[in-house]
Amino acid sequence: MNSPGERGVVWLGSPSFPDAAREALGNTRLRANLKRATTVIRDKRLAVASELDDWEALRTAADAIKTRTLRHLDHHLLRLEESVTEAGGIVHWAADAAEANRIVTELVRATGEREVVKVKSMATQEIGLNEALAEAGITAYETDLAELIVQLGDDRPSHILVPAIHRNRTEIRELFAERMGAWGQPAPEGLTDDPAALAEAARRHLREKFLRAKVAVSGANFAVADTGTVVVLESEGNGRMCLTLPETLITVMGIEKVVPGWADLEVFLQLLPRSSTGERMNPYTSTWTGTTESDGPSAFHLVLLDNGRTDTLADTVGRQALACIRCSACLNVCPVFERTGGHAYGSVYPGPIGAVLTPQLVGVDHAASLPFASTLCGACYEACPVKIDIPKLLVHLRSEVVKARRAAGGLPTGEALAMKAAATVLDSPALLAAAQRAASLGGRALARGGRIGRLPGPLSGWSADRDTPVPPAESFRAWWRRNREGK
Repeated sequence: MNSPGERGVVWLGSPSFPDAAREALGNTRLRANLKRATTVIRDKRLAVASELDDWEALRTAADAIKTRTLRHLDHHLLRLEESVTEAGGIVHWAADAAEANRIVTELVRATGEREVVKVKSMATQEIGLNEALAEAGITAYETDLAELIVQLGDDRPSHILVPAIHRNRTEIRELFAERMGAWGQPAPEGLTDDPAALAEAARRHLREKFLRAKVAVSGANFAVADTGTVVVLESEGNGRMCLTLPETLITVMGIEKVVPGWADLEVFLQLLPRSSTGERMNPYTSTWTGTTESDGPSAFHLVLLDNGRTDTLADTVGRQALACIRCSACLNVCPVFERTGGHAYGSVYPGPIGAVLTPQLVGVDHAASLPFASTLCGACYEACPVKIDIPKLLVHLRSEVVKARRAAGGLPTGEALAMKAAATVLDSPALLAAAQRAASLGGRALARGGRIGRLPGPLSGWSADRDTPVPPAESFRAWWRRNREGK
């Protein structure tokens, strides 16, 4: 197994989720930004999804397609390689982040260029491509508006769909005014925080990069195995500029993004825009198949990225996380994400999907706190367009974390000891009755104003953020024996 440094994904050195979340909860501006943005996106998604009578049938179909494709992933990937090659493209296989970065760096160097434009790609964020290119003396310019904001602020993305969701427009205006000139054309004098003005400043800043760029790097939403066609969905047109103007196009794609044929793609093109941006269809859906003389890039390279995915595929329970189409619907309904934001997860993939995908890509021992970053309320499962049972995966990965700790010789946690003791008590009617009597007496002794503020000893963690009701003076079992037994 590769180390997390080789695999990327996790921001090494980040605090655990509980510590990071505690700090995020104290940021009132962040919480206000998140609540406003996720509420708007959530409401739009519900509205457009309700327009389709067969919405649930589409979700079921998407689930079936992903399950079938993952089961035969090796076949579809080889078919994809064959199709891309026949269409004039070149396919590269990357086992981990280090290999993918080396491949892309060498491809850019071979062109003689020292800068590339990028259309938003979580796979390149996952492997830390921008940093690897910078070490090789190559500058990568992000062209998605939100990614541009993140780059100018020397920041990290905090959302799958809206990476700069943690910033409001006033912060963005200040960032444009202070930093845009260092990366190219500066922001105009007197720039306001009007969204149209900000968008125009970004457009002018990026246009000169599009017109001079010879190399582009993209991600991919899907790739059709039967034809070798790669698909990118986006809302701003920056993707179309990156995919058509440069002479060389390099696409980095996770191996799980392949679909067998165009009929399968049709299902996802209905689900993805509605689940992500609350739109009936994306403003820009770009597809390309290899190279075509005098039309678009003259050289196309497809880098197929593993980076922990085959290890994930080997887990018959956890593999369903690979069905994710990166729509972010689970983030927008998650009560935990809405309050902590994406940075608290310490990963390129935040929110509920990040809590189940990241530990599998890097190993649970390197992201042990993430499976516990959830209330298990199930809202993510209800929103997921491909029916990933995220609560089930969270519970599964929690058990894997416990197994890993035991294998490492770690001592049982206080919670684990309490659960073991509870199992013994619940298995014995006599012990249960005695425990109920003791809890009632002890609870009343600890109570203040009808509530218990903090439980003692190893149980304190259960009451750190909420009061505990006082146990009743008489248990139901005792009441039954006194009032009903024998009658």
